[in-house]
Amino acid sequence: MSKKRLETICVQGGYTPKNGEPRQIPIYQSTTFKYDTSEDMGKLFDLEASGYFYTRLQNPTNDYVAARLTQLEGGTAGMLTSSGQAANFYAIFNIANCGDHIIASSAIYGGTFNLFAVTMKKMGIEFTFVSPDSTEEELDNAFKPNTKAVFGETIANPACSVLDIELFANVAHKHGVPLIIDNTFATPINCRPIEWGADIVTHSTTKYIDGHGSGVGGAIVDSGKFDWKKYADKYPGLTTPDDSYHGVVYVDKFGLEGAFITKCTAQLMRDFGYSITPKRILRKPRLRKFTR
Repeated sequence: MSKKRLETICVQGGYTPKNGEPRQIPIYQSTTFKYDTSEDMGKLFDLEASGYFYTRLQNPTNDYVAARLTQLEGGTAGMLTSSGQAANFYAIFNIANCGDHIIASSAIYGGTFNLFAVTMKKMGIEFTFVSPDSTEEELDNAFKPNTKAVFGETIANPACSVLDIELFANVAHKHGVPLIIDNTFATPINCRPIEWGADIVTHSTTKYIDGHGSGVGGAIVDSGKFDWKKYADKYPGLTTPDDSYHGVVYVDKFGLEGAFITKCTAQLMRDFGYSITPKRILRKPRLRKFTR
């Protein structure tokens, strides 16, 4: 079959039913999953096997929807969160620690601005806010030795300013850091930031992706393109053993394609929660192109 169009992915992406299975994604409304032996459970806990044991970490329904969004964005791995705020927090906190620095566009959703400027500042992460119309030189001047990422919105909420993703991506990569783009307002139907150089894409699915006004949610999609190993000293959380999870080295075990999302799930979702309930996310998507 030829490459699927986005309209087809909206309907069929991320889920391929087998013979006799439901045509629509089933809702696995269960907190836990049964296994016959403790050895089976142990393999899941040790990340030696793929499967489900607790919905806070993973759930089949959530994974199907995350896979659909990942296909729409052209990424390699994705996850759902309880809100867009949770998605943006995870995307930053997955690679930045106390004492680190982030560059962010000043034209972003007010809740995200407060998250960065107030709450995460209390956690010891410093943010420098730059104009979305910054020149390459102005962006260069905002970098510090401890800068870990650049963040912006495709279309700012509510300013509606449009970010030059390609420029921000080129400057971020020149300094060896990823570009994180909140693609909530555009959706992958109108813009796919990864094609313009973004490394990680976030969404508040509450807005245009859900479109039904009855459920809050978020998502993170990783492009799988940023080379964490090349900048191993800058991102030890991905490139050195995680003592809280049996010493796993995420990049070595899951590759560039899966390291970021696996760490985000196994570590941050484990500790903070912010998981979404499966029954809240399955509505008919209303993704459509903007028209005059």
